[in-house]
Formats: sequence, C-alpha cells, structure tokens
Amino acid sequence: MTDTALSVSRSSVERRKVLADDATARLERMFEIRGFEERLNALFATGAIHGTTHLAMGQEALAVSLAAELRPTDLVTATYRGHAMALALGMSPRAVLAEIMGKSEGSTGGLGGSMHVSDDDIGLLPTFAIVGAGLPVAAGAALAFQYKGDDSVAVAVFGDGATNIGAFHESLNLAAIWKLPVVFLCDNNVYGEYSRINLTTPIEDLHLRAASYAMPAEVVDGMDVTATRAALARAIGRARTGGGPTLVEAKTYRFAGHSRADTAPYRPAGELEYWQERDPVKRAREELVAGGASADELARLESSVGAALDEVIEVVQALPDPVVTDMFNNIWTPTTRKADS
Repeated sequence: MTDTALSVSRSSVERRKVLADDATARLERMFEIRGFEERLNALFATGAIHGTTHLAMGQEALAVSLAAELRPTDLVTATYRGHAMALALGMSPRAVLAEIMGKSEGSTGGLGGSMHVSDDDIGLLPTFAIVGAGLPVAAGAALAFQYKGDDSVAVAVFGDGATNIGAFHESLNLAAIWKLPVVFLCDNNVYGEYSRINLTTPIEDLHLRAASYAMPAEVVDGMDVTATRAALARAIGRARTGGGPTLVEAKTYRFAGHSRADTAPYRPAGELEYWQERDPVKRAREELVAGGASADELARLESSVGAALDEVIEVVQALPDPVVTDMFNNIWTPTTRKADS
C-alpha cells in the first residue's frame, strides 16, 4: 500500500497525532475523507453496499479540526453522518469501509454498518442514528470524568436540527449547572434532513441559545480549518481546566443530499454553488500554497491518497463476511459469582 496516512500499519493513535502540528497532514486527512466518501457513494450506486449512507462532503474541516485538538482519552459522540469524524479521529479507511460493507474486519465486526461506527482507541463512542441522542451521553461521560477527577473532555457533535429537541436543552442545562467538562459542537449545515433551517427554527444563529444557560458560546466559519481549530481549542481548553461547557456553532454546508437517495431538489438556486466556492479542502490547499507549499506536491499527495483508497476498496471487498452467530457477540460480560456462604 502507498506509504501515506492511510497505511494500516499506522495505529489509530499515530494517525491522530500527525494532525496536531502538521498543516499538510491535516490537508491529507481532508483529502482522505473527501476521497473516501466520493468512492463510497460510487460503491452504493453499484449495489456493492446495502442500506443507505449519509455523506459529509463539505464538512471535512470540522472533523479534522476537532481531531487535531482532542486527546485519544477524550470521548466523542457523533451522528450517523459519522464517516468523516471516524477517519479524522484516526480510524483507518480499511476499518471504516469494512464496517460499512458489513465485513467481519469492520470496526464493530460489520454489525453496525454506516450509521454505527465506533472505536475505543480513538475515543469515538458508537455513532447515533437518533437525532440528538449523543448529547446526554456526552454529558454523562463528562460527569464521569468530573467525578473521577480526570481532566479528559467529552464532545457532543450534532446537527442544527438537534437544537430543537428536548435532549439538547436538558443536556445544556445540566452541564451548565454542574460545570461539566463538555463541548457541545453544533455542525450547522443549514439542513435538518430535508428541511432548511429557516423552515424549522426561529433563529439561524444557534449559538445564541447558550445564553439561556449562562454558557459561553462561539460561532465559527466551519469551512475554515484554521479558524475552526482555534475556536475548538478555546472551548476544549476551558472544559479541561474546570471552566465548564461551551456551545460552539460551526457554520458548514453538506454538498451531498441528506442520504444517498436524496438529490436535494429543495435547495434554492445557486445555494450549493455559493458554498462550493468556500470548499474547505480547496481553502486549506490555498492556505498552504500561500504559505510556500508546492501546488504540484499537494496535487501528488492528493493523487497518492486516492490510489491508496482504491487499494483499500479492493482489499475490503475480498474480506470475509460475519457469520450468523456473530450477532450474539458482545452481549454478555462474564462475571464470577461467589459461592453462597
């Protein structure tokens, strides 16, 4: 396999570490996420993958920025649009694709599929199919860290639609009262499934809702990896040092529809094109070139990442499927019972 960050010889923790201090590595991971999802969409179209999937093309900067600031001991709850987050946090493309294709080598043995990727090593709890369900789980993880005197941080990643459900308000209220070490990261990509935010929510600046809980808030251009990383660094640092929770709203946009069957005919004319001009991959590339990087070398890096992804697809398609009895794995935890006295 090509010797890039895609190599399965690199551990998930090593894949995470390279993002902290290397802007080129962050762009490489964004290439990986974009290329992975483009190929994933093509695989679904051929019938090689069953079910559905939810792509995050256009939202790569948010995932990579968060991964660059977190420790592997921190915990993240994410949504069913979770491939980008899994890859950014360090899960290998092979493990993610094997899970999506239902292969036994997948991150959860091929039993979770596209909507339920997870990896303890990188701190990614199983991604949630229920809108907003990760918020109270992240608050609970933060409470556990606080109780144990651990300086780890929990992050709940959720979409704009989740700010309208009860669990959002309950989680923020409790976190504020107890000053929990949690960051509430709203990925405001304009649409909750098929509904534009102005049709479902009376405000479009969702960070303003933090004021109801006397909670600090930040709003950031989620298409800019440098700005997003800086905002998340402040929020994570506050949580880690006892300052309590923060609501961070990242203004993003998904280039694909809600799911693979959605062609997004509900978008206003010109909206997609407007956001594509702010493509986070394009902007990160331009920032590096402006700083002295070679455009040709970055193009070769992108090509190398694509070639490695093609190899991953070939390998994963040949992997074995789970057997029927695998559905009963990981249900029971063995215990030792003391004999009756």
